[in-house]
Amino acid sequence: MMTINTAEHFGVSREMGLIAPGRYADVVLVRDLEDFKAEMVFARGVEVAHSGEMCIEFPPAKHPEWAKNSVHLQRALTAENFRFKTGEGPQVNVNVIGVIENQAPTRHLKFTMQVENGEIKADLSRDIARVALVERHRPTGRIQLGFVSGFGFNKACAVATTVAHDAHQMIVVGTDDASMAMAANTLARCGGGQVVIMEGKVLGLVELPVAGLMSEEPARNVSAKAAKVLEGFRLCGCAMNNPNMQLSLLALVVIPELRISDLGLVDVSKFDFIPVVEPLK
Repeated sequence: MMTINTAEHFGVSREMGLIAPGRYADVVLVRDLEDFKAEMVFARGVEVAHSGEMCIEFPPAKHPEWAKNSVHLQRALTAENFRFKTGEGPQVNVNVIGVIENQAPTRHLKFTMQVENGEIKADLSRDIARVALVERHRPTGRIQLGFVSGFGFNKACAVATTVAHDAHQMIVVGTDDASMAMAANTLARCGGGQVVIMEGKVLGLVELPVAGLMSEEPARNVSAKAAKVLEGFRLCGCAMNNPNMQLSLLALVVIPELRISDLGLVDVSKFDFIPVVEPLK
């Protein structure tokens, strides 16, 4: 029902969507739907995989150079670019994006935070990290800074991704300025992807050089690298089920409640921009 309903919706049920004469024989054979392991995979009637091994050779894919040059920074970033400075103080109210595990919506949280020497830092004791959106489609040098809660980071660390729906800017979340800069520069050098930095070391990296969204490597290699990224999240203290998905949705400014965009912090419920920092009343 899942495949035929989809095929009928898109008007292609004469070609696909069910096993019947005249349709493409796109079939996956499994022994157990709960312990799902593909025994045989057929594409248009040709067996392409058997017991986890490919039976065919894939033709090499070629992508234009413009598609592989999608991370544009004015210059290499430094820790200074990720410091959240404010003229308010000594305490302020901060609008914080609260991620919700396994869900796309976020919460609009408010915390009272300390200002130290004109700067607001991450607060690991309350699970408050910093978030940055780095413009990467054009070298404008624009960086929007904010705060996010819910990842559970308890180390000097940062994570970054260029898979960031819908505009796919670069998103960096971290507890440490230098780690955030290192994460951003690492993705700039490899043309995009996902990376985890902890205490000055790369724990996991998936290079996605095609538009900052896709890899040119075999799926097996990408899967292994993605597993390293997830392990990096865990080593940084994050116990979420699917943290890289939560990371990639922080700039999705069409789903409530609070998101970060290239123009600033967005209250999606009010469809308006709001300041990150507000003075205590």
